[in-house]
Amino acid sequence: MAGSSHGHTPAAWTGVIIAFIGFCVAGAFMVMAQPLGFWAGMVIVLLGGVVGMAMRAMGLGQPKQERAVPRKAPAATREPAGAEG
Repeated sequence: MAGSSHGHTPAAWTGVIIAFIGFCVAGAFMVMAQPLGFWAGMVIVLLGGVVGMAMRAMGLGQPKQERAVPRKAPAATREPAGAEG
């Protein structure tokens, strides 16, 4: 995991920070028994996801890597039946 750059992008940081603020707002209003404030906080959480995805679409996220198509092993190199599993 240390060798990857998973989540180390402006899009990821921005989305998570906005969602965290929304979580804190929702939590505070839940303790104060204010449903409208709680739902406002939940909207902020969702806004964090939308902002992160929009920033990723603008190129501020991690670049997509092309996946190599795995090859099927030739039938002659299969291991004995007892070794599978």
